[in-house]
Amino acid sequence: MIVQADNVKEPMTWTQLNSLEQLNQIKNASGYSLIFKHSTRCSISMMAKRRFEMDWDSIPDNTPLYFLDLLTYRDISNKIADLFQVHHQSPQMLLIKDGECILEASHSDISAEEAAGLITT
Repeated sequence: MIVQADNVKEPMTWTQLNSLEQLNQIKNASGYSLIFKHSTRCSISMMAKRRFEMDWDSIPDNTPLYFLDLLTYRDISNKIADLFQVHHQSPQMLLIKDGECILEASHSDISAEEAAGLITT
């Protein structure tokens, strides 16, 4: 008999951000969405992503989590900077509420717990 501990995390599931249509949906959505911009060739970006994923379960379940491979989708990354009026960074996390960026963090400042704190207040 296999018993699973109550504190075992479910695996994190990202929604791949790969179209401008998705970006417009995020901009026009009510509530919260989170975008994680990641460079697949950067060790700092890998470390920030790993740290975020370790604490992702602090974010409410109904919060859409979007992952952008900015090397593959540079045009979407550029559009994010314009649409949400943020300076491009990599890695970068943006918390969007009702179409506006309310939290932008990059590199070691990326924190799932900080984003969760804003969502739950």
